[in-house]
Amino acid sequence: MNKQLTIKPGEIIVVKLGGSIFDNKDTTIEDVVFLQKQGRPLVLVHGGANIVTKWLNQNNAKTDFFQGERITDRAALEMVTAVLGGLVNKEIVAAINTGGGRAVGISGVDGSLIQGRIRDKNMGYVGNVVKVDQSLLTALLKSGFVPVIAPVSLHAFDRPEASPLLLNINGDTIAAEIAAAIGADKLILLTDVDGIHDESGRLLPCLSPTEAESMLASGVASGGMIPKVKACLRAVSNTATTCVIIDGRRKHALLDEVTAGGSGTTIKNTG
Repeated sequence: MNKQLTIKPGEIIVVKLGGSIFDNKDTTIEDVVFLQKQGRPLVLVHGGANIVTKWLNQNNAKTDFFQGERITDRAALEMVTAVLGGLVNKEIVAAINTGGGRAVGISGVDGSLIQGRIRDKNMGYVGNVVKVDQSLLTALLKSGFVPVIAPVSLHAFDRPEASPLLLNINGDTIAAEIAAAIGADKLILLTDVDGIHDESGRLLPCLSPTEAESMLASGVASGGMIPKVKACLRAVSNTATTCVIIDGRRKHALLDEVTAGGSGTTIKNTG
């Protein structure tokens, strides 16, 4: 039997791997394995919207987005579950394990990890997180595994009769809820931009939660950046947690952020 590790919440790093950087994920996998071997407890949440869209297109299924999130009917929910909970999740887990790490692939459904309800009937089966059950995460981390989480979640609250038992919840949102719930040291969002920019296009290296909220209200943060900024604001509601949005296409972006920091945009409480 493997020895159980002692995991302190303030040591845990939650990483969101955006689907837009999957072609550049090789060094991210290397970084995850390296950090795990250094004893850093990691939780990896992944997206994959572009891959889901590709599969929907191949099946001649229409797909629409609103404020960076997919409108999810029953057919789209089935595709999200199959692609993200199956193909994408297992490819990431296989890459980590083949690379010398120890990973287990799960979704928000497993162990009732992410429990939600429908956010808006006009968005279909898109959910908001109501509850995070940390039991499975804690067990995996203590056993020395990196949990790799697909953003398919449990339709646990206010479920209409005959509705699916599953929900599509944005991966950024799930990563943030987990980070806040466990009091993570840091939430790192790996995406295909180098951070948040102001109206003139200048990269903003650091924002307070109030400044980040202003970016949303003014519309400067738009499209796919909206759920990312909202995720950061949720994560830093636990004042022990810092959120960073960085360009995951850079080689060893994750390792550089953990060991040195200073890239992208950091959102944290300064008071």
